[in-house]
Formats: sequence, structure tokens, C-alpha cells
Amino acid sequence: MGPEGHQIVALVAQSFLEPDVRKRVNALLAADTDTLTPHDMASAANWADRYRDANIDNSRVRTRQWHFVDIEISDGNLDSACFNHPAVPGGSPASDGPAADCIANKIEQFAAELADPATDAEERVVALKFLLHFVGDVHQPLHSSDDQDRGGNDRRVSAAGLSAGNLHDFWTPNSSSPLGTDPETVASGLIGHITVNQQNERQSGGPADWAREAFALSKNDTYGQLPSPGTHGSFRLTDDYVTTATNDVAIQLSRAGVRLAMMLNKALHAR
Repeated sequence: MGPEGHQIVALVAQSFLEPDVRKRVNALLAADTDTLTPHDMASAANWADRYRDANIDNSRVRTRQWHFVDIEISDGNLDSACFNHPAVPGGSPASDGPAADCIANKIEQFAAELADPATDAEERVVALKFLLHFVGDVHQPLHSSDDQDRGGNDRRVSAAGLSAGNLHDFWTPNSSSPLGTDPETVASGLIGHITVNQQNERQSGGPADWAREAFALSKNDTYGQLPSPGTHGSFRLTDDYVTTATNDVAIQLSRAGVRLAMMLNKALHAR
């Protein structure tokens, strides 16, 4: 999803939080002693990447596969892509779960921990930070699909007016995104276009459904609309492809923000 994309998702979600839930989120983050990110919601949404990349307690190996679910375009099988949904060993927190797991499972596990008042205080903060990040990631089409190319990382692409790179990065909101360069401005624009009906519709389903939805988008557009490769194996994206991708990314950011708010409202609503 990229740092800017995660900030956008968190900012959209923030606008749909119930007031008491927003206070609880802020209180949990304020109590965090970790220094990898600032403790506001938009910054903390990037903690999971920072934690993985810092390789704290072998976190690169332990958590790397939690950031995606490589549903193969050729078969569409989420269960096999999710290692057949391994359970967290009894008595262990979700943050100590099997390395061979997927994002759909981890969202469910961390949401359950966040909702449980009996969860250890430190683990509850960790669960919140993973949720802030993973709900964004599962909506990135290339975090929920694969075509034997490491989620688009092995396909070189270029387009008019954009820097050459790989397909995965092209579908990742960043500082040069056609949507805009400022996360707050992009988030504000997305929020202003979310209708009540869209808000209600986007709250349906759960992480596995959202992964399948992103997979379908990837199959139809990300991979399905790719032009034929050039002589050196790279792909020159058409203006129509760029327009479709920009619209798809905006929709996915909006969906992710609304759904993240839904999960936090459900987990932290006063009982």
C-alpha cells in the first residue's frame, strides 16, 4: 500500500470513528512506548512495515507473509494462499502466531484481540497498529493476488508522465500518485465523495471477502487490462489503463478507510 496510502486510509477511517472510539484509539496510541513511528493514527498505520523492516526479534521472517495473501490468478484459491488458515497456538498472542499465515487471518485475529478487554495492554496496542496497516494492505489488489510474479514486483512497467518501475509500485499510492501527493488532501477528497449508501454497502463482509474483492479487481483490471509486453518484456501502460487504475485505487482507499473504521468501532465501542 505504501506510506502515503496507509496514511490516507487511516485519515478516512478517522472521520468515520464514533467519538468515544476515537478517544480510545488515541489513548491506546498515546500509551505506546514504541519509537518506530509517531503515535497519531495516520503515522501508526505505517508501524507494521517499519517493524518488519527493522527486523526486531526476527520480525522480518516472522511477519513478512502477514502483509498479503497471494491468491493465484490461475485458480483463485484463497484457502491455499492463506496456508489453510492456521490457528494461533493456545495461550499465545496473535503477534506470536505462525509465520506462514496471511493477511485475512491476521486481521481477524488482531480484531478479536483488540475487542477483548482481557488482552494484555501491550498486545492490544500491537493489535491496533497491525489492524491500522493490514486493513489497508488487503485492499491493494496486488496484496491479494499473484500471477507468478511476486504480486507484480517482477513486472516492469512504464507510462507517460510517470517514472518507470514495477507493477506493484504502480498500483501503490505514493508521493507521485495521480491521485495527489498530500495524504490529507487526498483523504479529504475521498471522504467528500462517500455517500451514506456507499458507507453502508462497504461495511458488509469481512477480511476474506475484501481479499476476494481485491483479487477480482486485480484479475479484471490490474492483470486483465495489461497491454502486451514489449520486446524487452516490459509493459507500456496506456492512458486508459492509468485512468482505470487511478479510479480503482481511489475506490479501494475509500473502501479500506470505511471498513477500518467499522472494525475499530465494533472492537472498541463502549459496552
